[in-house]
Amino acid sequence: MTDLHTLALEQTADAVIVIDEQGIIRIWNLAAEHLFQFSAAEAIGANVDLIIPEHLREAHWRGFSHAMASGKTRLGGVPTRTRALCKSGNKLFVQMSFAVVLGASGHSVGAVAMARRMEP
Repeated sequence: MTDLHTLALEQTADAVIVIDEQGIIRIWNLAAEHLFQFSAAEAIGANVDLIIPEHLREAHWRGFSHAMASGKTRLGGVPTRTRALCKSGNKLFVQMSFAVVLGASGHSVGAVAMARRMEP
């Protein structure tokens, strides 16, 4: 990533989470640290289940598998309200938008999510 990319990613107010095709967190910005209370060192390399409540995991992985296979998210980039886990174990309401990341070959190589806290 260039310096400009890194600076922009770190200075955005929304949490930015990038996962690979196995669901492993590869990018976790400063806003994600604040929102979910996990440091980048704790989150990067961990499975994204880290922030997905247990009762939502099956649906998440079904949607993720479909998105990786089709190259498209079910919501088409439209933000959705959902629950997420923070480090304390508490659940919080977040607004999230998702996009599939396509590699140079046009195949899915991961996904990016942007999140912000919402009031219940």
